Amino acid sequence: MFPRRGLLLVCALLFTVPSLLANDEIPKVAWKRPIGKPLDHPGTKKPSLDSGHIDDGYWQGAPVGGFGAGTFSRTFRGDFARWHVQPGLHKYQAILANQFAMFQKSDGDAEGFAKVLYAGKPEHGELSAWNWDYPVGAGDYAALYPKSWFDYRYEKFPAHVTLEQYSPILPNNYKETSYPVAVYRWHAENPTNKRVTVSVLFSWTNMLGWFRNPDRDFRAALNEGNYNRAASEKFGDATMKGVVFERNRAGAMPNSWDGQMAIAALETPGVEVTYLTTFVPYGSGAEVWSTFSKDGTLDTTSKGWLSSGEPLVGAIAVKFTLNPGEKKIVPMVLSWDLPVVEFGSGRKWYRHYTDFYGTNGKNAWAIARDGLKNSAAWSDAISAWQAPYINDESKPEWYRGMLFNELYVLADGGSLWGRPVGADTKTPNTYSFMECFDYPYYETLDVRFYGSMPLARFWPDIDKQVMRDFADTVPRHLDDRMVWIWKSMVTQSAVFRERKTKGAVPHDMGVPNEDPFYQVNQFSWQDTNGWKDLNSKFVLMIYRDYVLTGSKDKEFLKYTWP
Repeated sequence: MFPRRGLLLVCALLFTVPSLLANDEIPKVAWKRPIGKPLDHPGTKKPSLDSGHIDDGYWQGAPVGGFGAGTFSRTFRGDFARWHVQPGLHKYQAILANQFAMFQKSDGDAEGFAKVLYAGKPEHGELSAWNWDYPVGAGDYAALYPKSWFDYRYEKFPAHVTLEQYSPILPNNYKETSYPVAVYRWHAENPTNKRVTVSVLFSWTNMLGWFRNPDRDFRAALNEGNYNRAASEKFGDATMKGVVFERNRAGAMPNSWDGQMAIAALETPGVEVTYLTTFVPYGSGAEVWSTFSKDGTLDTTSKGWLSSGEPLVGAIAVKFTLNPGEKKIVPMVLSWDLPVVEFGSGRKWYRHYTDFYGTNGKNAWAIARDGLKNSAAWSDAISAWQAPYINDESKPEWYRGMLFNELYVLADGGSLWGRPVGADTKTPNTYSFMECFDYPYYETLDVRFYGSMPLARFWPDIDKQVMRDFADTVPRHLDDRMVWIWKSMVTQSAVFRERKTKGAVPHDMGVPNEDPFYQVNQFSWQDTNGWKDLNSKFVLMIYRDYVLTGSKDKEFLKYTWP
């Protein structure tokens, strides 16, 4: 039986603010690339992809976001660009107002230096007051999912700063693994003989209303009714400060594009947090950069307004001073509370994390609070989980790194983890991810036969529930007439298939544009009711889950193979 870790390990670890004990060393098996450096021989897009298939290019970084919580990712150039926030919906567009920037100043210097941490700049002159174009190759990006790092090494920055970013994806953990939160831990070290002041800026756009349409970019984003506000609360000996992104709603129950987002950090002795709740990204951005580039602060103000269509951005800055030789870790978090998922047919689902935070879409601040509280413990738990695998010298380094980096799809693959709105709270949560966004079938069974081992090994309760969901479909008969595409092409006439034959295991659990998990077996290229491999693979996966969890769960066997 595989060793079981996860929540018990998390609970056993202690949290300190700021933590000075964590190790910011990047594992040698992590995938690494100089920041913003293009591939030497990237190749070209396949001609077949001109037909509308997705090709985001090679810049992509590891995503953040829990299972079923929605995800997004920051490229190794430093821009936030890929958005899988709603299950089954792929959007790709760099939102350049969403940024990290850094200010540093050594004692005795006449002035400090500030730079946006993105190896690029806006194409149309937006935020022109900001100092863009972080030098290509001035440090490294690394990924070992669920963690990734930016190791900044720029000669104009006297202090060495590394950003560690992750969500709490933890084995045998069915709570925090679902959280819609991203943790950004800034590891700063002063190798000089002078005191160095460091400040990190985090700006974020109010993106509520942006995930309402199926377009692959944000040209149709809705901003009307959005507003930002400052938030602050005592946090032990610290004060949690940040910006909450809100949206006016018509009713108590949020739509799938409604909810909250938040960015936050902790103000502790020696660490100052300032903020600017609202500015527009189309101007020069001088109201942000004039003060940040001067002394690393923002003109703390809670003044804001209700959007009449313009996008609204908020920002926080975290400032601290390092003595010669001193190290410090400062956490920031980004959280989002978008509790409702709505698929094409109109059926709505509550995401799994709402079991712990509620369904009203007003809990981004509470989620951010938990992210700050547990940032060190989650980081240590991830490292402890990975250690025996990445330190196994009997395996090549590339293989050890790939074992974890390929797990990204469990969160980023259009994943759903939740239950239908109105279902009994005792109803087990449904989990599923798609084969891919170009082939958007949930739980394609002939593919999951090979690709579900990570769930069986690290989240066996999820994998067992997937198999129970498949078992529920076996006795169902769905007599919808659907076009058999391949046969129709061959015969040059319309040939139909029955959607789902009683006694057959379905090829898939449906597609996001219809009513997945209810309208199953949507794949119509072939008539899969007669396929010979699906039923046998179904049986083998049941037996696998039974054996890998100790060969004791007879109730699981009875349910799935009565």
